[in-house]
Amino acid sequence: MSWSGQLAWFINHPKVQNGIVILILLNAILLGVETWQWAMESIGWWVLVLDQIILTVFVIEITARLIVHRLEFWKDPWSIFDFSVVVIALLPATGSFAVLRALRVLRVLRLLTTVPSMRKVVSALLKAIPGLGSIALLLLIIYYVFAVIATNLFGEAYPEWFGNIGQSLYTLFQIMTLESWSMGIARPVMENFPFAWAFFVPFILIATFTMLNLFIAIIVNAIQDYSEAEHKDTIEHVTNVRDVITHDLHQEVKALRSEISELKSLLVMQSKKS
Repeated sequence: MSWSGQLAWFINHPKVQNGIVILILLNAILLGVETWQWAMESIGWWVLVLDQIILTVFVIEITARLIVHRLEFWKDPWSIFDFSVVVIALLPATGSFAVLRALRVLRVLRLLTTVPSMRKVVSALLKAIPGLGSIALLLLIIYYVFAVIATNLFGEAYPEWFGNIGQSLYTLFQIMTLESWSMGIARPVMENFPFAWAFFVPFILIATFTMLNLFIAIIVNAIQDYSEAEHKDTIEHVTNVRDVITHDLHQEVKALRSEISELKSLLVMQSKKS
């Protein structure tokens, strides 16, 4: 095995991958500790040293993957994401780049690329974006229609909630989340407009229960499709391997039969000579 193959075997070894996951989790804890003033005054030096050690390990791992995969590295979106996160951590967090200090927490997101189950969920969510976009557009249209109605009906009496389209949209968003919608908004409005429930109840049924459930359904369907596609690929791979093994076995059986027939012929010739 070449040194490149040995390096590939090393970085893909389960123990190495599990070690990277542990370091990511430890790094997440350290980033949280850095926000704790008392801890930084007590053990701040150790926290910073551990953070630099972990960052060094990440740099070494990314460098090893670049050496092993070369150009293929840049064709994998997950690898590009890992590379970007590590590069951001290496940039100086001073002066105009001070905002990058807060972005160091993005290193925690490497769990999404390292843990296969998380990667599966994220991939499914990305594939569900077109469907989610259609639902979001439909929800926006519903919001706009109800906001215009609410502004016309309740704008004069309750300008702080429904004084214009923007305020109505924000109020309807609060109602959609079901946060203080009844006692905080609906019942006060119903004191002046007794039949206002005929506006709020249909909006909640459509926006909260129906549309949000459609969001969930699309995400679940995308995850299911991704799992089925992955399962199908696994079955095809197993089938191909089985076909290759079966073909090799047939060839070996034929070779054995040929050798056996040759041995029989030799035995027959020897028996005749004797």
